[in-house]
Amino acid sequence: MAMIQSVDMTKLVEKLNLKNLTPDISLLNRKVTSPEINRPALQLTGYFDHFASERVQIVGYVEYTYLMSKTREEKYPIYERFFSSNIPCVIYTSRTEPEEDVLALANQYEVPVLSTDVGTSPFMAKIIRWLGVELAPRISIHGVLVDVYGEGVLIMGESGIGKSEAALELIKRGHRLVTDDVVEISKVSDDTLVGRSPEITKHFIELRGIGIVDVKTLFGVESVKETQSIDMVIKLEDWDKDKDYDRLGLEEEYTEFLGNKVVCHSLPIRPGRNLAIIVESAAVNHRQKKMGYNAAQELYRRVQESIAKG
Repeated sequence: MAMIQSVDMTKLVEKLNLKNLTPDISLLNRKVTSPEINRPALQLTGYFDHFASERVQIVGYVEYTYLMSKTREEKYPIYERFFSSNIPCVIYTSRTEPEEDVLALANQYEVPVLSTDVGTSPFMAKIIRWLGVELAPRISIHGVLVDVYGEGVLIMGESGIGKSEAALELIKRGHRLVTDDVVEISKVSDDTLVGRSPEITKHFIELRGIGIVDVKTLFGVESVKETQSIDMVIKLEDWDKDKDYDRLGLEEEYTEFLGNKVVCHSLPIRPGRNLAIIVESAAVNHRQKKMGYNAAQELYRRVQESIAKG
């Protein structure tokens, strides 16, 4: 089940370099829960039907100049209704500054008022992109995520089957660890899943018989990565001599996370198989397919041509 996401107001202020114009209002324990924003143009004219009050409110230069053309008697009732609507915060852009009435009502209803020197359009693009990532639908699964030749490879399988050992060998071969044991997967678009590590286990690998290994300390900062798109899944499973494994790969198999399909390969494990090399080969082969070359289809074409000639 996807987790309900929220982002701390303090993190919003820090990451977007915002100035807090209402310092008497504490930002602690305040959350933003909607990835969408609202420019309250119609609300500032007095129309509050269908007001998306749960969103961050953006007051740009157009709204500001419109308000400056109105008298205090016209504006004050609108301001009061606006700030009493349980909005998370208001952000003034383009070097605009709120009036004293705005700050007074903001403090009365405990609504943080923030500001940025950035223009309205570029700031909206920035905050929408940032909130989209921070508040994307998210699940946590058991697995290991590594960056292999730029491809995000999610290694899954039963506990103790060798996921962490395969990841460690890949790290020694120059690839990068994103997370071991727990993978937090976010759906940032209909085409993209991004994986990351929980803060508590970031850069750590658990090896049975040895214990916890700090990959960043042992192998350097180039051996780890904060986030990575998930491009393919490799499921490790015990070798079953009675099972018919795919040997050509003419048809792709998929697994699904948060409604997004990801290419999936089932990899049988038996003594003597070098998992790291197999994962590397799978990643390179996946890149080739994305670039338009499919080795299985090329073999099939050659066989068909040979049969036709015969």
